[in-house]
Amino acid sequence: MTKSSDQLVHDPKGGMDRLREIMRRLRDPETGCPWDIEQEFRTIAPYTIEEAYEVADAIEREAWDELKGELGDLLFQSVFHAQMAEEKGLFSFDDVANTMSDKMVARHPHVFGGENRDKSAEQQTRDWETIKAAERAAKAQQGVLDGVAIGLPALLRAVKLQKRAARVGFDWPEIGMVLDKLTEEAQEVAEARDTLGHEELKEEVGDLLFVVANLARHLDVEPEEALRAANTKFERRFKGIERRLAAHGRAPEQSTLDEMDALWEAEKADERSQK
Repeated sequence: MTKSSDQLVHDPKGGMDRLREIMRRLRDPETGCPWDIEQEFRTIAPYTIEEAYEVADAIEREAWDELKGELGDLLFQSVFHAQMAEEKGLFSFDDVANTMSDKMVARHPHVFGGENRDKSAEQQTRDWETIKAAERAAKAQQGVLDGVAIGLPALLRAVKLQKRAARVGFDWPEIGMVLDKLTEEAQEVAEARDTLGHEELKEEVGDLLFVVANLARHLDVEPEEALRAANTKFERRFKGIERRLAAHGRAPEQSTLDEMDALWEAEKADERSQK
C-alpha cells in the first residue's frame, strides 16, 4: 500500500523518499513555504557552497556527531536543485543519481569492467585523467583549461588550472624555480605598495597568491586545507591572548601590540611544550 504524502512526511524511517516529498511540499505553489517557493538556482547556490564547507569543517574538527547533520544539509541542497530542475522540465533527482552512477562506472573500468585492477594508484590517476579528458572532448571542451569551474574557491581553482597546464608541460621542472618566482612576486608587491594604484596592487597580490598555490602544488600540499589549518591556529592562539588578558581583567583593545606579541609567543611556547 502506497503511503499518503502526509504519512511519508512524518515517517521517521522514510529515508530518501521522505526527503524528496518534503522538498516537493515546500515548493508547492499553493501550500508550500513562501521562502522556498521564491528560490531559484542562483539564490540557492551560495547555500550549497556553504554547506559543503560545513561538511569539511566537521571533518577537520573530527566532529563525527555533527557530520551526519552536515551531510544531510548538503544532501538537501542536491534535492533542492533537483526539485527546481524537475519543475522546469530539465531533469529529475533520479536523473542526477543515474548520471553520477554512469560516470562512476565509466571512470572505474578496473572495478566495473574488464580492466585489470593490478595497477598502481599513480597509474589509476593517469587513467582517470585520460577518461575525464575524453569526457571533456565529448562536450566540445577542446582547450586544456576548459571545464575548470569558475565558481570554485580561488585557491582550489588556481591549483586545478596549474595541474591542467602541467599536463602539457607548462610547469616549472623543479621547486627551486617556484621559490625564486615567489621571491620575485613578493618583491613586486613591496615595490608596488607605494607606486601603484589599488587595482594594480590587487593584481600584484593576486600574482603572489597564484604562485603560493603553485608552491603548495609542488609540495603536494592542499592549499585550502593548509590555509584552514592556519586559520584555526591563528584563532586558537588569539583566543589564548584574550584568555591571558581576561585573567587580569583586561581586553585586547586595552592592551598594546608589544604586549599581545609577547602573549602570542607565550601561547606558541605552551603549544610546543604540550607536543
